[in-house]
Amino acid sequence: MKSIPANPTGDVRRLSLAVREHVHWALANCDAILIAVSGGADSTALAAVVIDHCLRTGSTPYTLSVDHGIRPGSDREAQETCEVMASLGAQSSWVSVTVDAPGGPEASARLARRSALAAHAQTLGERVAVFLGHTMDDQAETVLLRLARGSGVGSLRAMSVRDDAGSIVWMRPLMNCRRSETLGACRQLELPWVDDPSNKMDGPWRAADGSALRRSAVREQAIPSLANSLGMDPVPSLARTAELSAADDEALDEWAEQVWRRAWEASAGEMRSGSEVPAGERRPRSEAPAAGVASGIGVLRVAELKEIPQAVRRRVLHRYLGAVGAPSLVHLEEADALITRWSGQGPLSIPKGTLTRAGKGKDARLILQPLRQERERPRH
Repeated sequence: MKSIPANPTGDVRRLSLAVREHVHWALANCDAILIAVSGGADSTALAAVVIDHCLRTGSTPYTLSVDHGIRPGSDREAQETCEVMASLGAQSSWVSVTVDAPGGPEASARLARRSALAAHAQTLGERVAVFLGHTMDDQAETVLLRLARGSGVGSLRAMSVRDDAGSIVWMRPLMNCRRSETLGACRQLELPWVDDPSNKMDGPWRAADGSALRRSAVREQAIPSLANSLGMDPVPSLARTAELSAADDEALDEWAEQVWRRAWEASAGEMRSGSEVPAGERRPRSEAPAAGVASGIGVLRVAELKEIPQAVRRRVLHRYLGAVGAPSLVHLEEADALITRWSGQGPLSIPKGTLTRAGKGKDARLILQPLRQERERPRH
């Protein structure tokens, strides 16, 4: 293995420049840096350049390699990856997890891996930056998968460079770098990496219907087929779609938040129950719950929702109905009709509740009633 010089060249330079500002931000705003290292080329190259930046500033980063235990020898690979990270100057660890969560194997493994990283991060400080090795190629695959599911901009924004979850900040500094560059950096630094057969179409993991894993199929067949059909590399364009969708999604969220604050009000029952709360702790009638707070549940004023674009209105409705359950597109369409195509239709059944329109004209309100859970009868 070769050390990284002060002025690297080639792919190492490209990756080093990509992570530099993110490392400096994390060192200034977090208690520690933890790098998720699977042993593949992406995470190995990421770890090499992040460790280099940290050591040059007098800080020692941490790495964690997660063994999913899905094939023979995976524990040995995790241990060897841990040893490589230690040789680069990191405080390295590895852990084995059990992949048994509901859902497909990819989702289960991702959940187990993320849980292990979060648990380890909690031992390192109150606020920890966790660096992940996702590249532009991963972003393009995610966008294509979500396009196939008929997603909107909220989903097409795919992965963010930085997801701040408070005590943990998930960081993806290689989102503008290609998989070919991480491979090139590993070769340039003579770093060993693992080609995990679990990520292959013909690997040991299969989808529920027995076919190849969706992401593996997109990587090995769909992306190359698009490139061949279009006569161009589709990855940068797909990643650009995620970037544009993220900007649109944030703008729509801000607009929906403004509408929410105008449309939401406490219900009469909640206002009455507020009389039992100390005056200094009561929420004024006109003050809606902040973003992310599932109201109390309150009501929505129809007049504030009628003349706004559907995309904004449905975000407000999704937030309102989400106080009791997870509404589907059908539920949102029916709720939207109570506002825009009102003809006296009756209460709507939604997950864990009912939605009713009451009142006329400017006094019209949408009222969400959660289903009452029957008390469990004692067994004799």
